[in-house]
Amino acid sequence: MLMEIGQVVENFSAIDQRGEKVELSDLLEGGPVVLFFYPRASSPG
Repeated sequence: MLMEIGQVVENFSAIDQRGEKVELSDLLEGGPVVLFFYPRASSPG
């Protein structure tokens, strides 16, 4: 799925580098957030 600038996404949670659960809504409380996704290591993607 390709995202466009300004597109609204639903709230989601993920595991951070420390193994802790974080939610997008919590991160947004501190200001703008840049999301970056990359293919899984050693995958053909």
